[in-house]
Amino acid sequence: MSAPTVGKAAPKFTAEATGEKTIRLEDLKGQNIVLYFYPKDSTPGCTTEGQNFRDHIKKFEKLNTVIFGVSRDSIQSHEKFKSKQCFPFELLSDPEGKLCNKFDVIKEKNLYGKKYMGIERSTFLIDKKGVLRQEWRKVKVKGHVDEVLEAVKAL
Repeated sequence: MSAPTVGKAAPKFTAEATGEKTIRLEDLKGQNIVLYFYPKDSTPGCTTEGQNFRDHIKKFEKLNTVIFGVSRDSIQSHEKFKSKQCFPFELLSDPEGKLCNKFDVIKEKNLYGKKYMGIERSTFLIDKKGVLRQEWRKVKVKGHVDEVLEAVKAL
C-alpha cells in the first residue's frame, strides 16, 4: 500500500482501543490528532516515547489535540502498558497490521543480524479537518514530542 500524502486527507481508519473503545477517524473531526506508531509495549524506547507524550498531555489538550499510540500488541497488553505508565490517552491495537499498512509503517528491520518485518517508529499529525499535516519517520525518541508539539502549535 502506498504511503499517505502530506496535504491530503489522512487514511480513514477504525481501530479497537484501550478502555473498551473503538476509535474512528471520522469521529475525531474538529480535533487535531497525533497518531504515533511504536514497535512494542513495555520496551525501553516505546515506554520513554509514551511517557514523553504523557508528560506533555496538558499542552496538547490546550491545543485541542488528541494523542493515540498504535502498535500490533493486543488490547490486553495495551491495557497493562497504559495502566502501568499512567498514560492519559488510548492505545490502538492493530494485530493484523491494517492501520500500520494504511500509514506504511511496516518496514524490514534488522535485530542481531536477523531480518524481520516490524513497525518503524513513526508519528503523524492530522488536522481538525482530517488532513495529514506532517509526518515523522524513523523517529528518534529524544526531543521528538517537543517537535510534534511545535508542529501542532503551527497549525
